[in-house]
Amino acid sequence: MIRRNGLRPSLVLAAAVLAMGFGVGSLAISPMAALASSPAAHVVTLQIDGSTRVVTTTAPTVASLLARRGIVPRPDDYVYPALEVPLSDELTVVYRTAVPVTIVFAHHARHVVSSAQSVADLLDEQQVSLGADDVVTPALDAALPRDGVVRVVRVVRWERRVIDRVAYETLYRLDLSDRAGHARVFSRGRDGIRVVVTQFARRDGGPIRRRVTSYIERPPQPRVIDDGLGPYGAYGDFSRSAVARFAFVASSKVRMIATAYTPHCYGCSGITATGRPAGPGIVAVDPRIIPLGSRLYIPGYGFALAGDTGGAIRGDRVDLGFSSYEDAMRFGRREVTVYTLK
Repeated sequence: MIRRNGLRPSLVLAAAVLAMGFGVGSLAISPMAALASSPAAHVVTLQIDGSTRVVTTTAPTVASLLARRGIVPRPDDYVYPALEVPLSDELTVVYRTAVPVTIVFAHHARHVVSSAQSVADLLDEQQVSLGADDVVTPALDAALPRDGVVRVVRVVRWERRVIDRVAYETLYRLDLSDRAGHARVFSRGRDGIRVVVTQFARRDGGPIRRRVTSYIERPPQPRVIDDGLGPYGAYGDFSRSAVARFAFVASSKVRMIATAYTPHCYGCSGITATGRPAGPGIVAVDPRIIPLGSRLYIPGYGFALAGDTGGAIRGDRVDLGFSSYEDAMRFGRREVTVYTLK
């Protein structure tokens, strides 16, 4: 009986596999090995033209991430980080589309395409320097206007200061403790200082506008004179008691020629130019010298109100009201000092 020596088919297959350099176990790929061979996924933050979202992506680079969203950056667009940078977890990718913008100046305009984030960034990018008072519209912190206009107005400002003297006034204190006609300087006056500020502004080389303001840097100090009144006859007693009760101060005094009147003259209505009844305490004055309504003190007559006018009362004339013809005649015509009270 003849016996043939031959290899079984399974042994032949095993030998072939070994000859190719593979182990028998490599023919079956495990699930973990298949997962390890797939692209890695990353969680990144994506900002596109101000809109922010968090995405999970298997894109390997910034360029492929944008491409998967249909974005092909142009030369003027802004991309950060660079397109070739590989993606990684917690990476932030920023993309801004460049837009056309016109920068308008006084006498020319500049048309640009920019992806600047704000108006300030645009001007810095275009090397537009600003003065301290220049006006930019929209505001520097505003977003870049798409197909919009950024206007730059050049403003020049300056000011002029002028120091003015404010003259002090002279006040008179009515002093009954001193003899009539005696004056004593109680306090010396001092001029004040007023500062007048003129502010100038010129926009884009146009007309110059000015604004004037002023303020008192140092108020004036009045010069105060004590005027001795002393006794003044029949009317002096009334004057003395009245002034003793009130510490009146006069803002001015003037020497005048005084005459007397009564409200009962022929053809007189008894009503003054200010609508008050004529009589004691109401005197007629020239309004150019003493304004109507002024409170007065006249030594030898007393307190009075400038309440009437008269055709013959011009300049340094004053007509004093009395209740009777006898009192008016007794007073007569004389020179008096008229104090205007504050």
